[in-house]
Amino acid sequence: MVTREVTVMNRAGVHTRPASMIVRAAAKFRAEFLIRKDEYEINGKSIIGVMTLAAEQGARLTLVFEGEDENEAVGAISRLFESGFGEEL
Repeated sequence: MVTREVTVMNRAGVHTRPASMIVRAAAKFRAEFLIRKDEYEINGKSIIGVMTLAAEQGARLTLVFEGEDENEAVGAISRLFESGFGEEL
């Protein structure tokens, strides 16, 4: 299992477009993927789950990966957060 703390950098937070980017990227990997925010834990491969987090700018999330390609998955998803999903920071 691999975990990584990330911060939502973009101004609009994790709205529809970033959520779909996360889910599309996660679908490329076999590893199980969870996102934790406060007391909530959701399936990171579910668009509905990611949207329900309502993660605003500055929110701290914990990404949890478990599976054969977990290291590749954590790198790919972390880079999305670090880039601000290509949006205004």
